[in-house]
Formats: sequence, structure tokens, C-alpha cells
Amino acid sequence: MRTSVLLCPPTYFDVKEIKNPHMRYPIDHVLAQHQWQNLRRAFERCGLTVETIDPVPQLEDMVFSANQVFVGHSAKHGKFIIPSRMRYASRQKEVPHYVEWFRSHGYKVIELNLENEFLEGHGDLLWDSERSKIWAGYGFRSSLGGVQKFADAMDEMGIPVSILQLVDEHCYHLDTCLALLKPGAALIFPEAFSKESLHKIRTAIPRIYEVTREDVLRFVCNGVLAGNNYVLPHLTPAISAALEKEGLQPLVVDTSEFEKSGGGVFCMTCFLD
Repeated sequence: MRTSVLLCPPTYFDVKEIKNPHMRYPIDHVLAQHQWQNLRRAFERCGLTVETIDPVPQLEDMVFSANQVFVGHSAKHGKFIIPSRMRYASRQKEVPHYVEWFRSHGYKVIELNLENEFLEGHGDLLWDSERSKIWAGYGFRSSLGGVQKFADAMDEMGIPVSILQLVDEHCYHLDTCLALLKPGAALIFPEAFSKESLHKIRTAIPRIYEVTREDVLRFVCNGVLAGNNYVLPHLTPAISAALEKEGLQPLVVDTSEFEKSGGGVFCMTCFLD
């Protein structure tokens, strides 16, 4: 059961460098702050404890707290993190601040020798609903070599990793096109995956709800499961029907300003347990 999340206030949030096809100017900073506060209150209404990390000047993407580390737990290490190696230099500067926050809160830091490879935290590394395996995406941000090194580290802990190739640049992170709901259920945008990767998903997850390109561009897969709620930025009849079948309640929180940077609800959320 997820009980706590880490968020970063959008004090310095902006679009300064185009890193994905969604990014555009300008940002309404007052509205962004309002939307972030609404997200925080939504999580609190769902019964989650919200922790925050202090934002840092000049790190405009630090608000997207899903990306800087991978958070895990194992019998061998207890609670741990694996720091990311971000593809863009501007985002690499965010990682030490997150690592220090987690270290000061008792997490073991496991550094991987990523060399020239890339790994972008929970943007591309998703725990399944039962915390029994991890789905790992590569292709635009995380590299194949990066996720393979991650998979090797998880294998030593007895945690299986299923690697997926992303092929649509609008779905530059796995969290934009795969949303893991209750055990055995997921929202997916099929066109985001290679043929082999799509087969892996269909084989492993019995209840698949496909979303359209229009829906995925509105970040419906970039939602967060919080208790019996699925927190997402937009709701369509098809998504509503899928959630109803799974016994989940939709909770809509507008994240339109953050979508201008290619992020939504999940991108701004780092689960601590």
C-alpha cells in the first residue's frame, strides 16, 4: 500500500530548453503553483502523507520528482535508491539534491556504474501493482545499456525486470504510455511500443485497456494510483469505463501548465514506499 509521496514545489519551474515534443512556451507561473497545490491536496485527500524537497534556483525541471532516483526495497538492502544519470545536462544537476534528501532520510544509496549510459528513475522504471517486478522502458531518455545495468542490479536482489522499447517520441518516458492499475490491469498506448515489447505486455497483463493517441497526448496514462483512486489530468468516457471496471474512482487534477513541459501527475510524484 502506497502511503507517502515526495513532491517538489514548482518555485522555479519553467520551459527553457526543448527536450521533448510536448514542450512549449510560455508558462503561467501563478497557475502552475495553483495546480501543484491542488495536486498536493488531492493526494492528502487520498490519505497519502506528502513530503517535500526544497526547490533549487536554475533547476526548472526539479518539480518532476519521478525522474532523479529509483526508489526500492529489498531484503538485502532495506529501503534504497538508485540515482539516475539523466540524458540532459541541465537535469543531471538535479540528481545530487535528491540523493542527499534520500540519504538524510535513511535510504541506502546504490550507485550503478552507468558510464555513458542513461537511466531516468521512475520515468522509465515502473513497479507493478504488487511490487513483484519492474517494467523498464528505453529508447528516448533511458538507454538500453542503462536499463540492462539496472536489471542486473535488481536481479542480484531477486527482483525481475521486463525491458520494453519505446518507439514514439511523444512517449519519451514509459510513464507516459503505460499506467499500471490494479494487479493484472493496465492502461496502455500500443503504438508507443515495439512489436516485441507490446507482446511482452499483452502476455503478462491480462486486462489491457487501450488508449487513443488523443488520450495519450493528454497524459491519461501519466496518472497515479492512490488507494482506490486513480489521479489523472483528463478524463474521457473510455478511461472512465476502464476505471469503473477495475473498481477505481477517477480523481481529476488539472496539470496543463506542466504538460507544456511534457509532464503530468505521475511525473511530479515520487512514491517513498
